Amino acid sequence: MSISAENSFVLDEFYDIITPNKITLFDRIAAERTRYLTIALENIYQEHNASAVLRTCDCFGIQDLHVIEKDNQYQIQSDIALGSGRWVDIHNFSDDVGPTTNCIRTLKEQGYQIVATTPHTDAYTVHDLPIDKPLAFFFGTERNGLSDEVMEAADLHVRIPMYGFTESFNISVSVAVLLQTIRQRLEISQHRWKLTDTEQIALKIQWCEKILNGGEALSKEFRARYQKD
Repeated sequence: MSISAENSFVLDEFYDIITPNKITLFDRIAAERTRYLTIALENIYQEHNASAVLRTCDCFGIQDLHVIEKDNQYQIQSDIALGSGRWVDIHNFSDDVGPTTNCIRTLKEQGYQIVATTPHTDAYTVHDLPIDKPLAFFFGTERNGLSDEVMEAADLHVRIPMYGFTESFNISVSVAVLLQTIRQRLEISQHRWKLTDTEQIALKIQWCEKILNGGEALSKEFRARYQKD
């Protein structure tokens, strides 16, 4: 028995339960989801900014948000995030030894190029950054930027062109501008950057589990039924 066939069975069982409107919504949104791009936040201390970034990730179809917690714990403000934490997978790195190191290592092992965002570089802009490989964009605080560790470990550095007196955008705005530009470039590229059908099915099962009371228990029940048959 393949896990792909099992997941298809489980999703069909869930789709017999949830409303047709939710089915249409899940199918449409999962088809636009990506893990080719991901965002990592390093030590963000302003809760409204952190929550706005989460919402931005959902709006641009980014499935994973990585959060490095050093001095500041990541907090979600529900009135800003507007439920986006339900649909985006948040990965926290908060160990005492080295959360930044752990996050960088984890993403590199997953095949990502580490991209440090900074206004102080002429290396690439969001318009000419290479997009032929999966990219993990790291953002730091508005006041201090990214740590030296991220800047040195980065495979690429990128900046958002600005034309005024102010040196940088608000971080949530920076994330939105970057994702808008990079996603538009991917849309007209030949790269395979969206989730595969198999990945979409797994994600939709995850969403079904979240919207139903006892969703995870139902999922286990469906899997047991499939394996028994």
